[in-house]
Amino acid sequence: MITKENLLIHEIIGLEATVVKSNNEQTTGISGKVIDETKSMFLLNTKNGIKKIPKKNTEWKFSFDRNESTVNGNLLAKRPQERLGGQA
Repeated sequence: MITKENLLIHEIIGLEATVVKSNNEQTTGISGKVIDETKSMFLLNTKNGIKKIPKKNTEWKFSFDRNESTVNGNLLAKRPQERLGGQA
C-alpha cells in the first residue's frame, strides 16, 4: 500500500500529480495522471494533452487513496528501477 512514508520507493505511474513549484513558472499548476517516467521527466496526461515535466527543480504533489504528499522532485530524479530498488 502506498503511504506518505514510502512514496519515494513506490510506483508513481498512475498517480495524480500537480506541479506545486518549479523553476519554470510555465509548468507550475500543471496537473494530470502520470502515464510514464524517465530518469529526468514525468509524462502527465493533462486536460490539454500529454506534457513532459522535468523532475529536478520541481516540487510535486501526488494524490493517492484520498491522501496527498508533496515531494521535492530532486529526490525522484532517478530511473524508476533505481528508485524502486532495482538494478540498472
